[in-house]
Amino acid sequence: MKSIQTWLSEYGESHQNPTNKLVHWICVPTIFFSIVGLFYGIKLGYRITPTLELNVAMVLLALVVAYYVRLSPMLSVGMLLFSVLCLFVAQQIEASGLVLWQVCLGLFVAAWIGQFWGHKVEGKKPSFLKDIQFLMIGPAWLMSFVYTRLGLRY
Repeated sequence: MKSIQTWLSEYGESHQNPTNKLVHWICVPTIFFSIVGLFYGIKLGYRITPTLELNVAMVLLALVVAYYVRLSPMLSVGMLLFSVLCLFVAQQIEASGLVLWQVCLGLFVAAWIGQFWGHKVEGKKPSFLKDIQFLMIGPAWLMSFVYTRLGLRY
């Protein structure tokens, strides 16, 4: 298994252009959230609290965080916090009366258009075309910059 640093370095190779990096700071979290939101809408019939029902997003995020724990226990903490934030925002959108899946689908499509445009500017193909696991590395790559900025090791 590759180390987290190997994954992040490989991912970074196709993310050198400042415009593409900025696009990724906007689009990667948006895509992550939109996927969470799409799966949040699939309820599993078990109430956690009177206002919160277990859903597929919660189950999938437990697996996602476990993947990140395997790569970097420290980095997984940040990914867990971001995942919880995504669940909270999805809950708030749903509670507001908006149709969550429609909001998330729109965000998903717009963010992927942004991603592909960013890679066109970069002049390099998206990393996930080389290895599908890079879809999971993108969010961790951004989180690694947050950790570095905060002076935290990952």
